Amino acid sequence: MILKKKHTLLLFTSAFFCSILSHNAYAFEDEDARRAILDLRAQLRQSAQARLELSNKIQSLQSQITQLRGEIEKINNSSMISAQNARSEAGFEPTPQVGDPTEQRTYDQALDLFRQGNYSQASVALGNFAAAYPNSPLTPSARFYEGSSRYASKDFRGAIQGLQSMVSAYPSDPKAGDAMLVIAGSQVELNNIAGAKATLESIVHQYPDTPASDTAQQRLELFR
Repeated sequence: MILKKKHTLLLFTSAFFCSILSHNAYAFEDEDARRAILDLRAQLRQSAQARLELSNKIQSLQSQITQLRGEIEKINNSSMISAQNARSEAGFEPTPQVGDPTEQRTYDQALDLFRQGNYSQASVALGNFAAAYPNSPLTPSARFYEGSSRYASKDFRGAIQGLQSMVSAYPSDPKAGDAMLVIAGSQVELNNIAGAKATLESIVHQYPDTPASDTAQQRLELFR
């Protein structure tokens, strides 16, 4: 009987301690879960803050892009003046006289295409003239209008290449400054803003006190 009571007491005690241990285990589990939830909440707050900061940065960048596009649009509108002026001036600007009537006629026919707005044909004809008469006094003008034709045809890379070659070969030609203006306009069209600024600054330094320099200074103001 006594042995049975002791056995019963032992079972009760064991069950009691197991209950306590089980309760403590649950307590530990609850604490771990609580900490995990708190950590998760902290992570969510940090994530939300990061998303907010990213959203603000995106909005700021979008605002800057919109502003830059507006400035580029102004420059693009201004850059169109180069080709338009070149076309209007072509009909009034006196050209050097040459002794060879075939040479003069070939040049006049090519320039007529430019005057008429047939820029694709004009660029080919003017390029052919420059190749056929490399030493002609008309060649600098032919190469200028060839590059301007390419600009008007939206062949901006071709315009840059041709006009840079023209300026390099004839840096003192009266049209050299205007050629660089068309180069700058082409660079803007290609979104090479840094290159356009450098070209405009070169015009101001290389051709001071000229209409081309005045135009370059006005366009530089659009970048500021």
